[in-house]
Amino acid sequence: MTPPPPTADAPHGGPRAPARLTHRQIVTVLYGLMLGMFLAALDQTVVSSALRTIADDLHGLTAQAWVTTAYLVTGTIATPLYGKLSDVHGRRPVYLWAIALFTAGSLLCGFATSVHQLAGFRAVQGLGGGGLMSLAMTIIADITSPRERGRYQGYITTVFAASSVVGPLVGGVFAEHATLLGIDGWRWIFLVNVPLAALAVVVILRVLHVPHEPVRHRLDYAGAVALATGIVPLLVIAEQGRSWGWASPRALALYAVGLAGLAAFVLLERRAGDAALLPLRLFRIKAFRLGAVLHFVVGISMFGAMAVLPLYLQLVQGMTPVEAGLATLPTVVANVAVTLVVGRLMSRTGKFKVHLVAGTGSLTVAMALFATLRVDSPLWYVGLGMLFLGAGLGAAMQTITTLAQSEVPRRDMGAATASVNFFRSNGGTVGTAAFLSILFTLAGPRITERLTAAFTDPALRRTAGEPANAVPLEGVLRPGGGVNLEDSAFLRALDPVVARPFLEGYVSSMQAVFLTAAAVSLLAFVIAARRVPDTVLSAD
Repeated sequence: MTPPPPTADAPHGGPRAPARLTHRQIVTVLYGLMLGMFLAALDQTVVSSALRTIADDLHGLTAQAWVTTAYLVTGTIATPLYGKLSDVHGRRPVYLWAIALFTAGSLLCGFATSVHQLAGFRAVQGLGGGGLMSLAMTIIADITSPRERGRYQGYITTVFAASSVVGPLVGGVFAEHATLLGIDGWRWIFLVNVPLAALAVVVILRVLHVPHEPVRHRLDYAGAVALATGIVPLLVIAEQGRSWGWASPRALALYAVGLAGLAAFVLLERRAGDAALLPLRLFRIKAFRLGAVLHFVVGISMFGAMAVLPLYLQLVQGMTPVEAGLATLPTVVANVAVTLVVGRLMSRTGKFKVHLVAGTGSLTVAMALFATLRVDSPLWYVGLGMLFLGAGLGAAMQTITTLAQSEVPRRDMGAATASVNFFRSNGGTVGTAAFLSILFTLAGPRITERLTAAFTDPALRRTAGEPANAVPLEGVLRPGGGVNLEDSAFLRALDPVVARPFLEGYVSSMQAVFLTAAAVSLLAFVIAARRVPDTVLSAD
């Protein structure tokens, strides 16, 4: 493919210097990036609180996991592709194409008639959403010096944090309406993206004018196919392994396909050289290598914990999805405040290691606090853990991205930024799948153990046998022992005394999950403290 000629703003030949923009000009560009980023970030969280309603309406409760899996798989695969495409063709046209794909997928999702159809349309959404986050970070790196990046990337991070609260609230509100303007309430979760996307396109066309010097690379189509062959089976196992069985024939077959695809990908990338989708030479750069590893490790802990914490608030504390979203406000407040403060400190001093170490340390403290939660823990105690979680994410995430970008040649910035986002996304997938697997693997036996002990009390047995409790327990208590945990709605109908053993079993399992997350966060802390150099970022 023959690349277009260099733009008038870029020199012919040689590395291009960073575009020198004033603070006001950079903030203007940020408006467009933040709007596009908000679309992708919101869609990752808005569906979760309405998924049960969607699945019931489309008569696909058992297949609902594919609605999230489809978006995750295509978004993860598309991320490195966008990095390379933007290096070749420029940031703005590729960013606009990502928004167009995301909007088309949203419109299709709004008119889906089955869960499987919805999953297919979510895959289209993911193709667009995969580029919105990584391209925003790449564009910021294009127009700022290494020292300034943390400050401006912090604005993007705050959008992601805000969406984690706004998403469940919006999803819950739409899901609670049977119809809105003659259309099923949950369908507006997707349809509302259309006017937001149109606004984002208008803003980006007006403000996003970044000089671009085309990189003369052919696209690595073979590498893209090999990466998809390697990653897609492993992501599907991560999402479906608990229901299939991690050692089932279906899972073993996908393991084999995935590993073969990854092996082929490495061989093809070595052969592709500069045209590689994920240039292997980047891993010779220590800062990039550490950034990729830390993104993966922190992604495991962050996304895994964020998947389990709402379950604690809803199952144990009895909150609705909307209430649970509001309860996470301490995380957002701490995240936004620390992100902005750390960004300014990095811009002023050029130092980032101290913030990275503090951030991963704060994450470890948060997970350790969550590991001590009980059935009757007060909300202020949960909120304290959320403050540490938000502060840790605010200090760590932007500094990890800055670390990964700090020594990368400008011609590889798109591929490098997309690559570290790729590792974070995969870490999140591993963390979510592993932690939920731990939770539900432990929950059944631990609930059974506590029920057995509790039912030695004659008074509790009599209470459980009353019609108000016996009816909800039908199908939950298995005749041969054990419990069926496919649906948790019965907990709300039980007498608190009868529900207590179930809640204790759930909390005990969640404690094990958060203890695992604390160990993973501690690993990130050790890597940051011992391996990351205490360097000062360049102001140029």
